Amino acid sequence: MTQSTNIKLFEDKNIRTLWDGVAEKWYFSVVDIIGVLTDSTEPRRYWSDLKIKLRQEAGNTELYDKIVQLKLESSDGKKYATDSADLETIFRIIQSVPSPKAEPFKKWLARVGAERIDEASDPEIAIQRALDYYKRLGYSEGWILQRLKSIEIRKELTNEWERGGIKKGKEFAILTDEMYSEWAGLNTREYKKFKGLHKESLRDNMTNAELVLNMLAELSTTEITKSEKPADFDGHLDAATRGGKIAGDARKKLESQTGKPVISSRNTKELKKIKQDPI
Repeated sequence: MTQSTNIKLFEDKNIRTLWDGVAEKWYFSVVDIIGVLTDSTEPRRYWSDLKIKLRQEAGNTELYDKIVQLKLESSDGKKYATDSADLETIFRIIQSVPSPKAEPFKKWLARVGAERIDEASDPEIAIQRALDYYKRLGYSEGWILQRLKSIEIRKELTNEWERGGIKKGKEFAILTDEMYSEWAGLNTREYKKFKGLHKESLRDNMTNAELVLNMLAELSTTEITKSEKPADFDGHLDAATRGGKIAGDARKKLESQTGKPVISSRNTKELKKIKQDPI
């Protein structure tokens, strides 16, 4: 299964999703959907009770069997096996949950299901959707343009890692941690803790200056990797160290000139004020 994880927003609530590139279908966290539909403070318990009911009811045993366990990121930043289901199965589960949100949520699901097909045929659609997404969240236009560029640079780096045989998941995380440690002086977990984040995206909570330096680290690592073509993981780790150090040196020089630290505890709530307080 070729997978890519993502978080979708429905009425400002997170729905964890996973795209299966082989089967070409979305999977959704069932408990997240239950939380949206019921507004329950204990959606896991609600889903646990509903699972028992589905398993016992005639005609729903097949539905129960279609629930799969996929590793999705939790609020503590770690990935755990999570009850998930594809689009067809989610539609059937919704029918078992009395909720006034059922119909608007079904329409939202249909749009999400169509998005990936549209984006594959026209990449500009994906860019426009990302632009609209960040605008809805209240980010400034200048920040959004920086963020979209950072996505492009990150993708180029991960493509190089994949070509070099680096495995998604743990090995990607180790290399990313190395770059953060070199340029920011904090690994991913420490950086997120400093900003008061849990499962939120770290890059979505960076200031303009942080984004630029992170892009420099990733761009430098990409160019070193392309030039040297490391033969093993250690070689890629060395490239990540040197790429991160280039950005780290730039950060220290900037801080010495301004007398202010670049690494900021500001997160999304503060970043939305960037229009009034440019960084």
